[in-house]
Amino acid sequence: MAAAQEADGAGSAVVAAGGGGSGQVTSNGSIGRDAPAETQPQNPPPQPAPNAWQIIKGVLFRIFIIWAISSWFRRGPAPQDQAGPGGAPRVASRNLFPKDTLMNLHVYISEHEHFTDFNATSALFWEQHDLVYGDWTSGENSDGCYEHFAELDIPQSVQQNGSMYIHVYFTKSGFHPDPRQKALYRRLATVHMSRMINKYKRRRFQKTKNLLTGETEADPEMIKRAEDYGPVEVISHWHPNITINIVDDHTPWVKGSVPPPLDQYVKFDAVSGDYYPIIYFNDYWNLQKDYYPINESLASLPLRVSFCPLSLWRWQLYAAQSTKSPWNFLGDELYEQSDEEQDSVKVALLETNPYLLALTIIVSIVHSVFEFLAFKNDIQFWNSRQSLEGLSVRSVFFGVFQSFVVLLYILDNETNFVVQVSVFIGVLIDLWKITKVMDVRLDREHKVAGLFPRPTFKDKSTYVESSTKVYDDMAFRYLSWILFPLLGCYAVYSLLYLEHKGWYSWVLSMLYGFLLTFGFITMTPQLFINYKLKSVAHLPWRMLTYKALNTFIDDLFAFVIKMPVMYRIGCLRDDVVFFIYLYQRWIYRVDPTRVNEFGMSGEAPTAAGVLPAVPATPTAPATEEAPTPLPAKPSQGASSASEPQEAPPKPAEDKKRD
Repeated sequence: MAAAQEADGAGSAVVAAGGGGSGQVTSNGSIGRDAPAETQPQNPPPQPAPNAWQIIKGVLFRIFIIWAISSWFRRGPAPQDQAGPGGAPRVASRNLFPKDTLMNLHVYISEHEHFTDFNATSALFWEQHDLVYGDWTSGENSDGCYEHFAELDIPQSVQQNGSMYIHVYFTKSGFHPDPRQKALYRRLATVHMSRMINKYKRRRFQKTKNLLTGETEADPEMIKRAEDYGPVEVISHWHPNITINIVDDHTPWVKGSVPPPLDQYVKFDAVSGDYYPIIYFNDYWNLQKDYYPINESLASLPLRVSFCPLSLWRWQLYAAQSTKSPWNFLGDELYEQSDEEQDSVKVALLETNPYLLALTIIVSIVHSVFEFLAFKNDIQFWNSRQSLEGLSVRSVFFGVFQSFVVLLYILDNETNFVVQVSVFIGVLIDLWKITKVMDVRLDREHKVAGLFPRPTFKDKSTYVESSTKVYDDMAFRYLSWILFPLLGCYAVYSLLYLEHKGWYSWVLSMLYGFLLTFGFITMTPQLFINYKLKSVAHLPWRMLTYKALNTFIDDLFAFVIKMPVMYRIGCLRDDVVFFIYLYQRWIYRVDPTRVNEFGMSGEAPTAAGVLPAVPATPTAPATEEAPTPLPAKPSQGASSASEPQEAPPKPAEDKKRD
């Protein structure tokens, strides 16, 4: 029972509503029912594998919101809140229902948003008398909670996508919520709250088919509904549980100074200035998978209404969770997808071991820090890089191609707006890298379509004059012998066995699936260049280290949290590539005796104070010969004027050619 779990703070595993037999109650209060007649589409569009740490990211953001709300309560009242518009000081208000007030609960179910038919017995769903405000020990489980279950007859309008509302009234003992009963109604003794209890969700249907045979595995009824209502249909859904919480709070709130989002729940009386008890409809633990569509095949709807007291601190948590972010202009589709993401967080909170959950949150924070540092060092590396010796330029262009494929794929599959923006920013960064690895110019004499200057690309001299370009071309030539046959096989498989919206979608999904499966081998050209140059000094090791640490963290998540098998394999193969990088760093060590372009080396001076120039195998490619180093000054007490001076060191030998 969700209400009982809320009151004592204990959580139990969530079981889907359709998992039990008829009338069976699951651990989160769901009523086990047969599967509804109308099901969801059988061919949802393929989505990218989720990154593990993103599941916890929402929790961290909400913790920040809770901290921000709590900071408001710790602050003293602002000076401007102490006086009203006329200059008179504002007086702190009080709760109209003092503690231990006897009260009655009246719950009505109606098709109308504004309820007035108090005399209709069919509308009265539940009536509970002699409740005590702030009582945490009564009820069947001695937790202050009560519940009522009944089957609701479905009106025809609700079966045809209409709405249904729940109206809750709390009155002091001896009073009635009907304003027409003058002797029993008091405005200050009645608090009312209502909300819609069904939920409208968008159901999308994409007409996919096998491009060769024209056949589809989709339900014919779904195809017909898509033809009648279009690709997006808004359908009313039902969940059999809802909890009514009354907040046990007697804070002396001052009107106009209640911090958001709490201000939308605290209602002040216009005459007395006091505030009504806070009623909160709690459906936080109602998972999206437990909702089912309302249609004409259903004869009744089960509803379990629970009543529980709620502490101020917990109410702040729920209020912060249910508050929408400032991205209102993005539309309701964003929130529908965020609800699905929140379900993953809720399941993790209910089913994961607390110690493992705490470790996961800590590691997620570390993952976020490493991801930011990897991004920062990647930008710094390419921004300050002057020479391209040892770096694979073709890999940069292939990365741009990968980013464009991912961007077009998520646009074709209508992924949420935040993901689209993040991928678009990644494309811009990859395009910026092109200006760092090539000389990009605008040819204003030869314009495209006679309007726009034609961009021209030319390899940088540090890339062409060194052997890096030769090795880069050689690596991609060898790589093409593997990639193209694999691409052809995957394209044939996708065309024969998978369904697509059209040829454009087939090309995008085929390229995206191929890159997701075999994209890791595009990191191998850099390994080949390192092998040929016998050096790794040119690599951005800071960025690679941060990314490798994130990959190891992904490994932890991939085997702790439920993830697709391909995602787990992807984490493992990335680890293998990085270990090869580490092996190359070990065998191609830095030679401290090598003299650089300034005539200096990393070797300590000898006893005579002379820095010898020892010919050594280079650890990084060099295009110029090292100049002759100057003789070092003699150390104190090393030699006298009568002793013959040592000859200056000879010039360093030419570098060893590959």
